[in-house]
Amino acid sequence: MTVAAVPVNSEPALERTVMRSWKVPLALGIFVVIAAVLFIGFGRDGVSTFRLATDSDAFKLPDLVIPTRVGCVVMTVLLAAITGYTVMLARAARRVPLWLIAVYGVLFVVDFLTWASAGAAVPVPGLLVGTLGLSVPLIFGALGGVIGERVGVVNVAIEGQLLAGAFASAVVASVTQNAYAGLLGAMIAGVLVSFVLAAFAIKYLVDQVIVGVVLNVLVTGLTSFFFSKVLTPNSAVLNSPPKFERIRIPILADIPIVGPALFRQTIIVYVMYVAVALVWFCLFKTRWGLRLRAVGEHPTAADTVGINVARTRFWNVSLAGAIAGFGGAYLTLGAVGSFNKEMTAGAGFIALAAVIFGRWDPLRATLAALLFGFAQNLQNVLSIIGSPVPSEFMLMLPYIVTIVAVAGLVGQVRAPAASGKPYVKS
Repeated sequence: MTVAAVPVNSEPALERTVMRSWKVPLALGIFVVIAAVLFIGFGRDGVSTFRLATDSDAFKLPDLVIPTRVGCVVMTVLLAAITGYTVMLARAARRVPLWLIAVYGVLFVVDFLTWASAGAAVPVPGLLVGTLGLSVPLIFGALGGVIGERVGVVNVAIEGQLLAGAFASAVVASVTQNAYAGLLGAMIAGVLVSFVLAAFAIKYLVDQVIVGVVLNVLVTGLTSFFFSKVLTPNSAVLNSPPKFERIRIPILADIPIVGPALFRQTIIVYVMYVAVALVWFCLFKTRWGLRLRAVGEHPTAADTVGINVARTRFWNVSLAGAIAGFGGAYLTLGAVGSFNKEMTAGAGFIALAAVIFGRWDPLRATLAALLFGFAQNLQNVLSIIGSPVPSEFMLMLPYIVTIVAVAGLVGQVRAPAASGKPYVKS
C-alpha cells in the first residue's frame, strides 16, 4: 500500500491524499496464475456443453457448445487482460469498479466450468435454481447483519438466529399444521435471540462479539438437545411441518434461464425479493434509515439531536433478528421439510461475511450471498457431471470463496464508525 499526493487546482500547496491499493490486482493476478496452470497447463480435450433451456420454457435456447481447450485459453487470456487493466487503475490510484470484478468473476467461473465439464453438459437453469435455494437463508441473514451493524451492533449471532428460526418454524408449523404460523414462530424465535444480544451488548456493555459467539453455542446446544430428546421421539407431531408449495408466476416463469430460478419459487423467496428492496429503500431513503445510520456512525451526535441511541439500537437489533429468523424458516418450510440438528451448517457466518463483502449495503450483501450460494451449489453440479475436481476440495469451495472474497476482493472498506462500540451517555 503506497500513498500518492495528487495536486488539486494546479496549486502545489493544496494536495489531497489518494490511497493506492494493490489488493484487488494481486488477488486477480493469483486467479490468473491458477487459471493458466489448471485450465491451460492441465487442459482437457473435447467439448463442453451448457444447456440453457428447460422443457417448460416459452422458447428453447440452443445449447452453448465450447471447444474445451480453446475456450479455456481464450477466457484465461481475457482474465489476464482484465487483471492488467486493474493494475493500471491501481497505479493511477483509481478504484477498481465493482462491475469489472463481477465480470471477472463470471468469466473465471465459466472458464472453470468449461474445463471441468469437458465431455459433459452443465444444466445452467438447474445450477441457478440450486444457487438461489441455498442463498435464501444467507440473504435474510445478511439483511439482518446489515441492519445490526448499521445501527452499531455487530451481529455475530446470525447463525443462532437462523437456527432458532428453523427450529421454531418446524415445531410451530407441525403443531398447528399451518406453515404461516411457522413463519411467525420463526420470527419470534429470532427476536428472542436478538433480545439477549441487545440486552447484554447495549444495556450491560458486554463485548458484542463474545455475546454473539456464546449465543450461537447456546442455541446450537439447546436445539440439538430438544431435537434428540423431544423432536425425534415425537417426529410425527413435532417435526412434520407442511411445506410451502412453489408458486409459478405466469409468463415470467417461462423466461429461459432465469425464469425457473426466479419465478417458480415459494412465498418465502418472493418475500425475500421484497425484503431486499424494502431494506435498501428504508435504509437510505427514509427518516428511519437516516436515524439508524446516524446512531451507527456517530451516536453522540445522534443523542445530541434527540435520538434515543439505546432504544434505536435495541429495536433495530430485534428487527434484524426477526429477519434472520424468517430466513431460518426457509430451511424447514421451503427446502428440507423438517428440522435437523445443526442444519444451518455455518450459514450465519457466511452471511456475516456477505455483509462485509457487500460493504454494509443491502443490495451488495445480497449479491455476495448469491456468490456464496453459487459456490455451495457448484459442488453438487460438478459431482453430478463427473468433474475431475476432488470431492474434498469441492466441500471446501464455499469457505475458500468466502475467505478469498472478504480478504482479497473487498478492497478499501470502512465499517460503520460506531459498530461494535458500546455507547455510554455522558
